[in-house]
Amino acid sequence: MMIFNSSNSPSYLINPFSFFIILFILFNIMNYFLFIYKPLKINKTKKSLKINWKW
Repeated sequence: MMIFNSSNSPSYLINPFSFFIILFILFNIMNYFLFIYKPLKINKTKKSLKINWKW
């Protein structure tokens, strides 16, 4: 890495790959949290609908 810092092409190639890897990791984390929190949101909406029907 330190040897290739003098030239511009390897840094130009490394930066987009790191950027896409970070985006991919963030996308997977967001999907993971949405998969966890979707049932909780559905249960909350069902409870709120039941409360609305009672009132």
